[in-house]
Amino acid sequence: NSFSNQVLAQIELYTKRSQYSVGVFILPKKLDEEVAAAHLDHLGVRLSKMSTEQASYLDLNESGPYKPEHYRY
Repeated sequence: NSFSNQVLAQIELYTKRSQYSVGVFILPKKLDEEVAAAHLDHLGVRLSKMSTEQASYLDLNESGPYKPEHYRY
């Protein structure tokens, strides 16, 4: 998973380089969750989708990211 995160981070920085200055950045949660979803899929794990009611209660978007901005992985 760590290698996958690094590759996605490099792709993000390359394809959106005008949005990033030189520095150290936290991997966007959406990309981290893509890696996690791919890994779980590889393991045969199936996740249910979050309902509108659940998303509203948690104050999150139904399509992710699934952790609030203050949460650090």
